[in-house]
Amino acid sequence: MSSITENRPTEYESLDRLWRRGRDFLGSKLAILGGAMTWVSERNLVSALSNSGAFGVVACGSMDSNTLDTEIAATQDLTDQPFGVNLIVMHPQLDALISVCSARKVTHVFLAGGMPRERIVKMVHDGGAKVIAFAPTLSIVKKFIRSGVDAIVIEGMEAGGHTGPVATSVLAQEILPNVREVPIFVAGGIGRGDAMVSYLEMGASGCQIGTRFVCTRESVAHSNFKAAFLRAGARDAQLSIQADPDFPVIPVRAITNAATQRFIETQRSVIARYRQGEISQSDAQLEIEHFWAGALRRAVIEGDIENGSLMAGQSVGLVTSEQTVSELLEEMLGQALDHIQLNNY
Repeated sequence: MSSITENRPTEYESLDRLWRRGRDFLGSKLAILGGAMTWVSERNLVSALSNSGAFGVVACGSMDSNTLDTEIAATQDLTDQPFGVNLIVMHPQLDALISVCSARKVTHVFLAGGMPRERIVKMVHDGGAKVIAFAPTLSIVKKFIRSGVDAIVIEGMEAGGHTGPVATSVLAQEILPNVREVPIFVAGGIGRGDAMVSYLEMGASGCQIGTRFVCTRESVAHSNFKAAFLRAGARDAQLSIQADPDFPVIPVRAITNAATQRFIETQRSVIARYRQGEISQSDAQLEIEHFWAGALRRAVIEGDIENGSLMAGQSVGLVTSEQTVSELLEEMLGQALDHIQLNNY
């Protein structure tokens, strides 16, 4: 980062002013969060992000408390810079996971996948960490603020993985002008530095980026998984299709593959069996939900890109080469400074 910032001090001063609140909150040089991607956001990528000036976030996913403890310790061995841990609110061992974060002195805990209760927020605070939650609407942002959440990520439908129904640009317009109490980080479809600056101008304290880091050299994702990202365009990252409103499917954005079509066929087959009285509705719903069990690991770790899940945001179209984390951050920082210079800040 130093060569760019030293050669362009005026532009960097303007950028620093725009995201200073986010930097101060995170304790990092750049107010860029690494999106927590299960199987991808582990010790190697997280430490590389933090060592390069951004803020890495470990994706706990379905880890148990012992596995998470090992992962945090391994990450701390690789970086002395701050990083966070993302926990799923619905995890059956949530209390134990929070205790691990507290014992390991994690400074920032992200609570995703649901509405964290005030007891959970207090437990994280009592352990010495700040709480960051994910909110899809202005009303939920305000509810989180009342419950003591320290910062919020608003994530639009362009994001990879589990996502909501509203575009990032609309969420930003709805929420950023109306919230001043806590830092707000914007996520979903962000892949360039000038796009980051546009949200900072609107009042964001920083941005979260996931998809663009999948193909970095420090990422442990299988070469097949990375190759799928390098081939894909924005239109290839599609939301999962729900075959019947009586059997809701949580929308997931991923690159379409053979498994995508089989998922649609499986839904229709299972629902037909239910309609014919062969299985109960609850069993049918469970069978549909279990279709993707283990599918993300099959793709990310094992490299089975036909039968696994290729979770990716629409910014996958901007992934055109394998770079180091530092090179990618430097590229995006340069784009941000170019934007600032062009607009004469």
